[in-house]
Amino acid sequence: MVKVTLPIQDQKTLTAAQGYLELAMPREALAELAGLSDEAALSHPGLEMRIVILLKLHRWKTAAACARKLCRLLPEQPAGFIHLAFCLHELGETAQARDILRKAPATVRKDATCCYNLACYEAVLGELDAARLHLAQSISIDKRFRDFARTDSDLAPLHKELQ
Repeated sequence: MVKVTLPIQDQKTLTAAQGYLELAMPREALAELAGLSDEAALSHPGLEMRIVILLKLHRWKTAAACARKLCRLLPEQPAGFIHLAFCLHELGETAQARDILRKAPATVRKDATCCYNLACYEAVLGELDAARLHLAQSISIDKRFRDFARTDSDLAPLHKELQ
């Protein structure tokens, strides 16, 4: 991953936004980001913080736009693709969400969260064999995903198999 060194004021602003987010105050966190420099707002840390806040606020379209920027900025990293696909899924565009992850770079498709989310989207779309395959991949990378899958409503058709 590319290491970004931001000016101290921008670092403080991101820390303050993170603090608001941890206090379950996403509106205040988003307002805090207004103090970022243009460079910091378009950096990996700035974009990812904005996306996380927007997700908490259920502002799927705006978060998706930021996630697209993150995909362009760091095309080999999973975060932008995972966030973008999640936003599309929440907007009812699950097939498009699945396609985003299917077409992502190989480095992204090897990520456990990417595999898990693909399993969810495939299950929602009724593609249970593909869902099983992606879920098995995610669990082979990170065993914790088995526990998540047992209660995830998107994976309800597979719950009996996960006991």
